[in-house]
Amino acid sequence: MTTTIFKGDSPAIGNPGELARMFQSGEKPRAAWRIGTEHEKIGFRNATGKPLPYEGPGGIQEILEQFRQRFGWKAVLEGGNVVALQRGQGSITLEPGGQFELSGAILESAHQTCVELAQHQKEMREISLDMGITWLMAGRNPLIPTAEMPWMPKRRYALMRRYLPTRGKMALDMMLGTATAQTNIDYANEADMSRKLRASISVSPFITALFANSPFANGRPTGWLSERMHIWEHTDPDRSGFIPRVFAGDFGYADYVNYALNVPMFFIYREGEYRDYGGRSFREFLERGLDGNIATEEDWELHLTTLFPLVRVKKYLELRMADVGPLSMVCALAALTRGLFYDDTALGEVLALTSKLRPESYPLMQREAARVALRAEIGGRPGREWCRDLLAIARAGLKRLNVLNAHGQNETKYLDPLDEIVESGTTLAERLLAEYEGPWGRRMEKILNHEPLQFCPDVPMLESAGCESPE
Repeated sequence: MTTTIFKGDSPAIGNPGELARMFQSGEKPRAAWRIGTEHEKIGFRNATGKPLPYEGPGGIQEILEQFRQRFGWKAVLEGGNVVALQRGQGSITLEPGGQFELSGAILESAHQTCVELAQHQKEMREISLDMGITWLMAGRNPLIPTAEMPWMPKRRYALMRRYLPTRGKMALDMMLGTATAQTNIDYANEADMSRKLRASISVSPFITALFANSPFANGRPTGWLSERMHIWEHTDPDRSGFIPRVFAGDFGYADYVNYALNVPMFFIYREGEYRDYGGRSFREFLERGLDGNIATEEDWELHLTTLFPLVRVKKYLELRMADVGPLSMVCALAALTRGLFYDDTALGEVLALTSKLRPESYPLMQREAARVALRAEIGGRPGREWCRDLLAIARAGLKRLNVLNAHGQNETKYLDPLDEIVESGTTLAERLLAEYEGPWGRRMEKILNHEPLQFCPDVPMLESAGCESPE
């Protein structure tokens, strides 16, 4: 979840026509296109298998302080509590249940993304070994019931905690128990934004299937290979899922503005406090004000961070459909995204490949991808075949982009884990289920010792992911 830094001097919004300016301000020429990655992980105490509270010995607060002292991160405070860290363009933030998120810098390639992840792993490993903590890279907390999870002391979460359960029966499961990996991509202009938005939503079921890695909750299988995506379907229909009209050929900034205006707000921020306006639309706020407050550009930017569609539009596009997985999978997600969306030929091929899928069928396709992943029947074809085609498009796109590392290698190597998933027909989630039924003897606590899911295993991820050392 984004940690917003408020300046307090934001100009008022005069009319709805001004709201598209934020999107326009994000437009970049091709030479300036970059990629950002974000990923979350779930922490447990080694000695007890319990989640990490914010306060106390070995808690999240102490972890953040260790990052500040050892590695030069700067603290972001809220109400006297450290709720985030910043260093350069990167940040570390907290999700409601203590999920630890790295929001990476804006980088040129998957090579740089992988090096950034390796540096983060190195820092996390040093602190975690000293403090006796295991971090799990899975899309859903497999062990701890939502009712037993601690809450982080970010004020916005208290308001969301009250409002979201009125909208969806699994809203608190989303807040406290899920973890994602996402990529952020640039656009050149309104037409480019529209093409990339349509293409990224078109491939959302296939990305969900490829990265499915959350088959458990409350200590047992759930029947879903991406329980995280299933949870999102029952969180808040106003602000999650698919964006209306996105498949219309003339979709543009004004359409996203209209969508966002109608989504109910959570809050606004005034005089150091979040004020609860849960259920009141931003359109109402803009037109009539609320309790003497008038809408500002900062309010609009804050509101946009509280929308949860599969692809979110800000000054860039946020692709939000993948369960988090091992670091090699985060590298793979960065490479896949660049290969599909930053090469014009590839982008056209993505749109052509998915053009025969009916827009009204996407919610069902997304649901089936979450349930059975590559075995989902989509448009008369197995999801596995769609994924094979997309990987071929991405690999060719990366070859044309031809961004090389110091060893003369392009970014295609990071797609290898995805190729292996497609060729085997077995997702990470299905491998976990096989472990659960076999070597683990249905003892779910064994997942904490499952090395591929550990964020900081003894064997560095550099070799397996083909990354360069950050040193």
